[in-house]
Amino acid sequence: MKKVGIIMGSDSDLPVVQKAADTLQAFGVPYEMHVYSAHRTPEQARDFSVNARNNGFGVIIAAAGMAAHLAGALAANTTLPVIGIPMKSNTFTNGIDALLSTVQMPSGIPVATVAVDGAVNAALLAVQMLAITDESLAEKLDAKRRADAEKVLGKDAALQ
Repeated sequence: MKKVGIIMGSDSDLPVVQKAADTLQAFGVPYEMHVYSAHRTPEQARDFSVNARNNGFGVIIAAAGMAAHLAGALAANTTLPVIGIPMKSNTFTNGIDALLSTVQMPSGIPVATVAVDGAVNAALLAVQMLAITDESLAEKLDAKRRADAEKVLGKDAALQ
């Protein structure tokens, strides 16, 4: 099975990004987490993305706030799917700046973007991408959807 790379721009992103790691772990998907900054460690970020495919990765999740260039910087150096998680910051924009930076990529360098702090959905999207060629992952996703639906229907039944 291909691995998922989880790259965060700062260790302050870990509390949110850990939710992606926990989700991947629940599906039995191997992953690696690293702290690489698009601005402070550009060589390491580039090396990771340039070599990701040869190192057994199938998808990269990138989490960054404020300028939020990490996902785009990684995507510029690989043809693997990159999923961006815009992170909330303590600035006046509450993560909207990161959302716009992550989603507004130039033509030819796509980054799939989830909600601000949307680490669980980033992991689920990564699992869906890997499930294109992995039937056991597809079955696990189907089971999760059924379980999620049952929870909602149980809450509905409790109201009746």
